[in-house]
Amino acid sequence: MNEAPRVRADTARTVRAILAAAEQTLSAKPTATMEEIAAAAGVARTTVHRRFATREALIADLAAWAAQQLSDAVDAARPDAAPPLVALYQATANVLAVKLSWRFAMNATLAPGNEADRIQAGVVERSDALFRRLHDTGVLRPEIDPIWARRVYYALMHEACQTPADADPDALATQLVDALLHGVGTPGSTL
Repeated sequence: MNEAPRVRADTARTVRAILAAAEQTLSAKPTATMEEIAAAAGVARTTVHRRFATREALIADLAAWAAQQLSDAVDAARPDAAPPLVALYQATANVLAVKLSWRFAMNATLAPGNEADRIQAGVVERSDALFRRLHDTGVLRPEIDPIWARRVYYALMHEACQTPADADPDALATQLVDALLHGVGTPGSTL
């Protein structure tokens, strides 16, 4: 029997456990040590150091892992194929679920040119394409620049993520998309 696939699966599970423990530990205590993260993961400190040479490497991998989850959340909304408004709502709910679960990783300060930045750049490209579809199908007003609308959306997303971690992503998504598309003023308000 070939043991290599089982060993790789065990290693992957261990890495995921370390990353999950790092997120939880660093969210509660940003100055947590590798020993504290190892204890939270239920592994030896040497196991953490074998997988991650430094605390900075662990944080960079944590940020990349969370960024990949964010990218997967956007892809799951089928932004290129689903009706644009459906894709916007689903991507919003999916992304909020990730961002609320991985707050430390999503806000980690890393050196430029890191893997998380590369993944995030792909998310921005897909988001821009979705906002062009929203514009082209008339969901956005003709005079609204879709890139500007995406930036407003990202700002709303950032603010929505300031809520408690146990907030309902679906309810937040409904509120966020409604605020984006209809504003926060009363109907008929004009300048």
